[in-house]
Amino acid sequence: MAATMQAISKLSLVIQAGGESRRMGQDKALVMFHGEPLVVRLVRRLSGLAAETIVTTNRPEHYDFLGIPLASDHISGMGALGGLHTALSAASQPLVAVVACDMPFANPDLLAAETTLLVERMCDAVVPRSAEGLEPFHAVYRRELCLPLIEAALKADKRRVDAWFSQAEMCFMLPDEVRRFDPNGRAFINVNTPEELAAVEALED
Repeated sequence: MAATMQAISKLSLVIQAGGESRRMGQDKALVMFHGEPLVVRLVRRLSGLAAETIVTTNRPEHYDFLGIPLASDHISGMGALGGLHTALSAASQPLVAVVACDMPFANPDLLAAETTLLVERMCDAVVPRSAEGLEPFHAVYRRELCLPLIEAALKADKRRVDAWFSQAEMCFMLPDEVRRFDPNGRAFINVNTPEELAAVEALED
């Protein structure tokens, strides 16, 4: 427990609201979910996890109401990897939890476990694995070591979020490990369309 608390004291939480939301038809982070904007839900669920909470967005005027730090892309048009670069660049703490804004059941217990694992195994990043594959936007990164690798990948015109993983000391949390902290299997559910939003909102909170 002490190790977990010490790790969390060095953690930034970055919620990514920078996507284009084309399939949703409106800004995903601002759609209503159980009576509140999705981004507000995530801030409420997760902000106690970290020493600071930041939202990344290229429309900061839409998020001023949150009253927390906002960050826009340093390098535009570089897809998911560019978004990860923004998240790690904006953080002030050495460890950074990065969460996509469209995950209404993002799990603070799982993120805390990832942070503890990062410290205990001395990894550069802890990325959970689900049945669909890796989940790099519900993951924890060591800023000082990961940021230069991401910048080098971007300079090489790479946009896949995992383009640099082979050069880092990665720890992948396997599905069985994930289930210990996310027994309902909801942490990685994301919403991209109004239909998906309605279906997920019908789940018990």
